[in-house]
Amino acid sequence: MRTWFITGASRGLGFRIAEAALAAGDTVVATARKAEDVLAALGQSERLLALPLDVTDEAQAQQATDAAIARFGQIDILVNNAGYGLLGSVEEASAQEIEAIYRVNVFGLMAVTRAVLPSMRRNRSGHILNLSSVGGFASGPGFGVYCSTKFAVEGLSEALAAELAPLGIKLTIVEPGYFRTDFLEARSLVVSPTRIADYDATSGMVREAAKTISTNQPGDPTKLGTAVIALVNTSNPPLRLALGSDTFKVVGDKLTYVRGELDAWEQLSKSTDFTS
Repeated sequence: MRTWFITGASRGLGFRIAEAALAAGDTVVATARKAEDVLAALGQSERLLALPLDVTDEAQAQQATDAAIARFGQIDILVNNAGYGLLGSVEEASAQEIEAIYRVNVFGLMAVTRAVLPSMRRNRSGHILNLSSVGGFASGPGFGVYCSTKFAVEGLSEALAAELAPLGIKLTIVEPGYFRTDFLEARSLVVSPTRIADYDATSGMVREAAKTISTNQPGDPTKLGTAVIALVNTSNPPLRLALGSDTFKVVGDKLTYVRGELDAWEQLSKSTDFTS
């Protein structure tokens, strides 16, 4: 029996992962801003500990970690899932909107990770799952600021994976595509109120498309939960796991594009070295 610590577990992908972990017979520490929301979603269970956690509050992150270890002895799997989206062009986004999303999506993830890592290091074991996005690998108009937070998560995760590997701790960046959750609804998505007409053909089109995509996404969140269980059951998990056929295609297309661009500019790239 393993113990999971999951942020943002009252709904969306966090809820589905928690649900799958409980169904697999594991114990789960499920956190959200309101613990009662977790219980309303997952129900009561001796294998479930619902805790309040605002990931931007470092003291509360430490308190939740301590409570989890006091109840179940250790944390085997950390799922950094809490986060939200911001829709609007880079210029349309205000400084306040940008700072707020970074506090949750990046600094919050770091706060929870720092709280959990001492226990994992003592045990010389553990698996961290950092929820990124298809937008953490390939950005696009309208979601530039949001994608930048996920690019930050991926950069941090690459370094952290290398730091933790000698200590017996694994890390996987999970990159979901469009899954049928409320991510594009008001509870999970902030839409910048500023509109600049010059961006109507780019980010403006994405604003309109988001309205039709919501609740029609191709990804099944229940199947994502099952896939995450399969991931943590492997002895040699990948650094990155793309989830969803849409993400799989986007990642493949970007790799092809980057390879082509690298080859096309090889001569100029290498011309900057000292000559012997």
